[in-house]
Amino acid sequence: MGCMTASPGRRVLLAAPRGYCAGVDRAVIAVEKALEQYGAPVYVRHEIVHNKYVVQTLEKKGAVFVERTEEVPPGNIVMFSAHGVAPTVHEEARQGRLATIDATCPLVTKVHKEAIRYANEDYDILLIGHEGHEEVIGTSGEAPDHIQLVDGPGDVEKVEVRDPSKVVWLSQTTLSVDETMETVDALKTKFPGLVSPPSDDICYATQNRQLAVKQMGAEADLVIVVGSRNSSNSKRLVEVAKLAGAREAYLVDFAGEIDEAWLEGVTTVGVTSGASVPEVLVEEVLAWLAERGFEDVEIVKAAEESITFSLPKELRRDLREEAAALVAERGGAGPAGA
Repeated sequence: MGCMTASPGRRVLLAAPRGYCAGVDRAVIAVEKALEQYGAPVYVRHEIVHNKYVVQTLEKKGAVFVERTEEVPPGNIVMFSAHGVAPTVHEEARQGRLATIDATCPLVTKVHKEAIRYANEDYDILLIGHEGHEEVIGTSGEAPDHIQLVDGPGDVEKVEVRDPSKVVWLSQTTLSVDETMETVDALKTKFPGLVSPPSDDICYATQNRQLAVKQMGAEADLVIVVGSRNSSNSKRLVEVAKLAGAREAYLVDFAGEIDEAWLEGVTTVGVTSGASVPEVLVEEVLAWLAERGFEDVEIVKAAEESITFSLPKELRRDLREEAAALVAERGGAGPAGA
């Protein structure tokens, strides 16, 4: 289809902040550093972050993504993703004679520690999140006898606790703030003594990206969210855009997935990206829109972000030597493909 004629009436509202958060940046750099230090292969349990482009790029550099720890041959290095894992996974790695790098986002680790603390105090823990999400599986694994999942307000009616005076809620970090608080309000109606965690579990990056979308959604006819379909925070941005007033909102991995028909009757397009999306993908979307007459770009700034996280401490050790020692100590096959 040919390019549209440029028009002063067409504009793009570009959300800020958008894209990589500190936890994602840390995790991706950790994979790159591990490959640089130790050479390929470096195994990663599950996708390091939920983004198709990032995973494909790291695979080309020598990362091998697996769904189960048992898939990693003894004597190799395995990295745990930014979403975190249950204690049982750490034990699987020990049993499998693997050197490990924990790239769990520090904000997710905070929720894990809260789960352990409240379980030790014998609370019933109501974890607000989406069933099957890796972060929820990891957090639940910290205290499976104390945690029950609440997947939205519709789940509240079936929640049962041992002692209504000893109930606390925690949440998946990538949820919509509004969605989470709606569930919390419903839980508080059922359990007036419900305790809130000492700090908000919804991560700063999730909140900031949603705030920017709320600000631009009311003005945008169409919002394009760059992100993968298995990215919880990216999917939430689509929902937030529609609730904020956007006529339509779509999730795309790449500019090539945009349907030109979406632009019919549109004068203002909002653009943002999920917390696991590199900026190069947003730039490609902006270029695609510019070719169709949407050259005027206005920034919608909701917050400043300056948070950074240090790399996993394991990157300061010789993990290849450590992995070899584990094999020698416990017997069995050595590194495969190293």
